[in-house]
Amino acid sequence: MVTMDDVASRAGVSTSTVSHVLNGTRKVSAATVQAVQRAIAELGYIPNTLARSLARSSTSTIGVAISALSNHYFSEMVHAIEAECTKHGFMMLFVDPRDDPEQELRVVAALHHRRVDGILLAPSTGSKALEYLQANEMPTVLVDRMMSEQFDQIGVENTQSTQALVAHLIEHGHRRIGFIAGRAGLGTTDERVAGYRAALQAAGVAFDPQLLVSGGSSSAPARAATAQLLGLAAPPTAIMAGNNLMTLGAMHALRDAHIDVPGQMALVGFDDFDWADFFVPRLTLIAQPVKELGARAVQMLLQRMATPAAPVQSVRLAPSLQYRNSCGCI
Repeated sequence: MVTMDDVASRAGVSTSTVSHVLNGTRKVSAATVQAVQRAIAELGYIPNTLARSLARSSTSTIGVAISALSNHYFSEMVHAIEAECTKHGFMMLFVDPRDDPEQELRVVAALHHRRVDGILLAPSTGSKALEYLQANEMPTVLVDRMMSEQFDQIGVENTQSTQALVAHLIEHGHRRIGFIAGRAGLGTTDERVAGYRAALQAAGVAFDPQLLVSGGSSSAPARAATAQLLGLAAPPTAIMAGNNLMTLGAMHALRDAHIDVPGQMALVGFDDFDWADFFVPRLTLIAQPVKELGARAVQMLLQRMATPAAPVQSVRLAPSLQYRNSCGCI
């Protein structure tokens, strides 16, 4: 049997430090926490306090592994998940995988060893946790990023909604439309790029690869990507950003360049947020049903926990287009 001493030896720390990490009884550095969690995952250690729960069928705890809490979209989703967990008498145990496949595997294994009843996961690009979850038959629902038909998963419809918003720009006379895409390898990125290209094709507008740039799903890279678009010999007359942080990055770059929106450049994006209607200009965006997404994810996980042999489900929720004046139509 693996002991706490074994974990301490593998992590290169004292046994008391391992105890503090497990029980939260003293502040421990992030690096030490990671080392202990890695050792726990590698050794398959189950703490004694949790081992006593093995005889019980449930710990009434749901693990949530979602990155990018700095993004308002994900933080709002976690709040919705927590509210739904509480409604059903479950406690939420949250970890941040930081969109790192290695870290994601470690934290998912740690949740498993803490005997959570199920896991909600927004998988990273190149996720290594999915194989672990499947091998350990852990009830799991993939949230937002629908990346494996082997699991229940829930997200929004990305392709048609993106196509509709790009088509809206084309209807207003734009032919050179820049698209700032998210992190490569994410299902949401691929689906939104597909919607962008489908809108161009449907309207007979030639695809220019120079107009498709990566914003890395974050503000600073999107700011640089927008500057790249503006530096083209034939810059776009409209830009769509693939998420809310990239929309903000694009706005920064356009203001840096003293470009008026929507007078000189139309700007639209994916992800609505509370203050989008208070910007000048007011932002035209695709709004995701975040609260419903979080609540439905918990409900699907509870169903999976209750009926492990049931067929897997893939659920798509419909977003809505919020037309304001950054696209120049109002």
